[in-house]
Amino acid sequence: MDEKESPSNPDKGSADAIQSMFSGCEEVVGAEHVASVLSGAPSHSGDDQLVAYIGLEPSGKAHLGWVILSDTIRNLLDSDVNVIVLLADWHAWVNDKFDRDMDKISLAGDYMKEIFRTLLGNPPEGEGPGQIRFIRASEVMDSGKYWERVLRCSKNISLSRVRRTFSIMGRAEDSSDHDLSAFYYPALQAADIFELKVDIAFGGMDQRKAHMYMREVADRNGWTKATCIHTPMLSGLKGSGGRMDSYDHKMSKSDPNNAILMHDDLDSLRKKMKKAFLEVGNSSSAVFEMVEYIILPRLGKVKVSPDPKYGEPSEFSDLESFSNAVSDGTVHPLDAKMAVAEGLSEVLAPVSEHFSSRTELMSAINSITGSQ
Repeated sequence: MDEKESPSNPDKGSADAIQSMFSGCEEVVGAEHVASVLSGAPSHSGDDQLVAYIGLEPSGKAHLGWVILSDTIRNLLDSDVNVIVLLADWHAWVNDKFDRDMDKISLAGDYMKEIFRTLLGNPPEGEGPGQIRFIRASEVMDSGKYWERVLRCSKNISLSRVRRTFSIMGRAEDSSDHDLSAFYYPALQAADIFELKVDIAFGGMDQRKAHMYMREVADRNGWTKATCIHTPMLSGLKGSGGRMDSYDHKMSKSDPNNAILMHDDLDSLRKKMKKAFLEVGNSSSAVFEMVEYIILPRLGKVKVSPDPKYGEPSEFSDLESFSNAVSDGTVHPLDAKMAVAEGLSEVLAPVSEHFSSRTELMSAINSITGSQ
């Protein structure tokens, strides 16, 4: 059984390291575990090597939100954390992805690896500091100890408590009474973290409920309680619409017209952005989110190039000035959206270039994702 973490007040050096490590995150829960390791306490695995993890279902083509996840991975790698990307194949099966065809799920896992390698510039792979690992959940599940953990993660947890986590699968709380396997999903996700001896569990804000479930299980069993970090989530192009706490509004590849996919070319980007929600005086828009989280961090500015009949070119190096220019009429909303399309095309160019030489993989992915 894992030892409990020892609370620790971070010194300035540790605090600075944590701030750099978790830069860009929307929320950090339980930073004391990482602080204690940085101050000399053992990591979850018993040495001084911090290990971070994200679990992702292989379920189709990547959307723009993966760029934000890759930023978090890059910060962790630069801080000498070992990062595990768990290709959650059996989780995808439970969640009915690809009609539970494991061959297709496996192919999508291969594609996921290539996406992250491209976004991260092919970082070194291995178990050392600053290295990344791609592990399939089916490999982790081969361990008998794993299934003991699943049972322990399920014990004394009510069905109503499990239902409250269903949003991590993109399901409503009342959606799965006909499917017992869905009720094991949170326990599987928690068991992944304990089995892999994770110090830092991360994902989008939609994964918060799963991570809080894991921390609750850790308290019940006296296990190491991983620090949890949550990244911002991009809204869908059509606008928020749904309840914010359910993340119904998030960008998702399940609705390609409501999302920017990593393989969208400039024409597709322009068509999608033209229809994107952007209301003068309303700061809630995926257009502004993409400027803040995607374009400015990589390009340093957003360039607006209107028709010369209607205005002069302009550049903005911060979100507030860009948003204000749209609000006060200096920049027309359509010109703002086209500027974002151009910026996204530049950001996504390395992905297009990388996959242009991997035609066999892309052809296979296209064949199983249909209209995505």
